[in-house]
Amino acid sequence: MARTGKISNAVIRRLSRYKRTLEELMNQGIERVSSGELSEKIGFTASQIRQDLNHFGGFGQQGYGYNVRELYAEIIGILGIDRTYKLVVIGCGRLGQAIANFLGAYDAGYEIVGMFDVNPALVGMESCGVKIQTASELPAFLKSNDVDIAVITVTKGAAQAVAEDLVHGGVKGIWNFAPIDIQADGIPVENMHLSDGLQTLVYYINHPV
Repeated sequence: MARTGKISNAVIRRLSRYKRTLEELMNQGIERVSSGELSEKIGFTASQIRQDLNHFGGFGQQGYGYNVRELYAEIIGILGIDRTYKLVVIGCGRLGQAIANFLGAYDAGYEIVGMFDVNPALVGMESCGVKIQTASELPAFLKSNDVDIAVITVTKGAAQAVAEDLVHGGVKGIWNFAPIDIQADGIPVENMHLSDGLQTLVYYINHPV
């Protein structure tokens, strides 16, 4: 597939929206869709949608629009979610287990292969069919297992050290839910701040558009 230059994070995030919408259209039995129809469903302009897709080759035809299944398959390939990724979860309190349960229930593209925590009360318990191990076992586990993604839900003070252990262990990417932005040399990190969305909502409650 063609690709033009560096793709912005905003475009990648919109691709995920397109994927979800195309999935809904397939479930409704719809075979073709125009950029204008996508615009009505998603809220982005038709011009923005065409521009985003043109970064990767366009895929549509004038007067025909997009084949829904073909475009869905193309976006799946662009995002790289046409295969299964192996994950570990570090920090198995309520948030860590909630994320693991979510991935297990709603997205078959991610396989949780290890869970780790420093709390002795959690070690030995099972979550999502995986036994929680002590955090000290993480380096050896990474050495003997090919892990794609690590989910971090540890405390603010522990997050950076955990990230460094993950880099040394060969993890390919980190999804960080600790309340601090972490750095990881050589691999991508997605720092998630759950309070940001809530604070944005509160702003608009107090400043309605």
